[in-house]
Amino acid sequence: MTSRFRLRDIGWTAYAPSVVASVGHGAVLPVLVLRARELDAGLGLAAFMVALLGLGSLVGSLPAGAVVARVGERVALVGAGLVEAVVMTVLATTDSLLVMGAAVVVSGLAWTVFLIARQGYVIDASPPQHRARALAALGGSHRIGLFVGPLAGAGLIAWQGLPAVFAMAAATSVAAAGIVLASPDPTADRRTASRGAPRASVASVVVAHRRTLLTVGSAVVVIGASRSVRTSLLPLWGDAVGLSASQVSLVLALAAAVDIAFFYPGGWLMDTRGRTVVAVPVVASVALACLLLPLTDGVVGLAAVALLIAVGNGLGSGIVMTLGADTAPEPERAQYLGAWRLCGEVGSSGGPLLVGAVASLAPLAVASLVVGGLLAVGTVWTGWWTRTVDRRRR
Repeated sequence: MTSRFRLRDIGWTAYAPSVVASVGHGAVLPVLVLRARELDAGLGLAAFMVALLGLGSLVGSLPAGAVVARVGERVALVGAGLVEAVVMTVLATTDSLLVMGAAVVVSGLAWTVFLIARQGYVIDASPPQHRARALAALGGSHRIGLFVGPLAGAGLIAWQGLPAVFAMAAATSVAAAGIVLASPDPTADRRTASRGAPRASVASVVVAHRRTLLTVGSAVVVIGASRSVRTSLLPLWGDAVGLSASQVSLVLALAAAVDIAFFYPGGWLMDTRGRTVVAVPVVASVALACLLLPLTDGVVGLAAVALLIAVGNGLGSGIVMTLGADTAPEPERAQYLGAWRLCGEVGSSGGPLLVGAVASLAPLAVASLVVGGLLAVGTVWTGWWTRTVDRRRR
């Protein structure tokens, strides 16, 4: 039965809601700062509004795991979609920066609930032999949405103005919730079997699995940090060598397309050759790119570095979710995945902070070399701990 499993068998149930929701999410990300500026926020406050989205995801990771554990993946997906729709409507209509800030934090929390529930949904819908491919495809579905969203948003802004992007995001959130409601629930059997059983708290799950979270989870922190370096260091370097914003955007869009192209080969490698074979290139490609970046002085060099990162990152599509599925305890999976996502969020938040801290003390070229050296060490660390997961699986 599992040998005949195909990703398209769960395409509508598992991936369609992710693509649809991610289109709206991806459309909003680049224009949050512009919406804040429309409301007369200064540059610093506008940037802080964007940071609030990450803050909502960071502080919401553990509560999101508890929510999913309590209500189940399907209810969580529908609820997160409806909450996100309300938030996007508020962002489209409010004239208060305070209300906008609160809405952005809630959006980060709702998006985290959606991602954790979506991961559990795919784990239940796919057999273990194909789980990495299924989760890599889930990562790919997010990437597709995040690639298409800004393109659709740009057209809407030209046609109807900035608030139309948030209206579109509200509509995609409702549509994603509707798809979930109209689809079979692969988690139903597990929910029925566990009904009436005592539910562990998030804190107790974190304590019980602290060794895994501090070891393999620390490798996830490194992976998250390496991925976030691309979106912080490359634009800064492009600006430093005199490239226009449109040139930098074009380079990053090209890299995003390459990223998408590699998600299925990466999932196949994880299922057939183990997790280490893709986890290491994710970090190693960024480390090498950072060491090479000071040698570039134009759009071609920046594009070459961005494509190097894109290949490694594309191969590692779904690696964090797959490692989480490998190490998650079955009865307390949702609570554990909340803590697991927290590890990734710490890395994603810490990467830009690392770049900014080093760049504030040294020239950008030196900062790039320092970050590259640290990630080279992180590559070894990631390889060591992901190999322990592979050994346990064998």
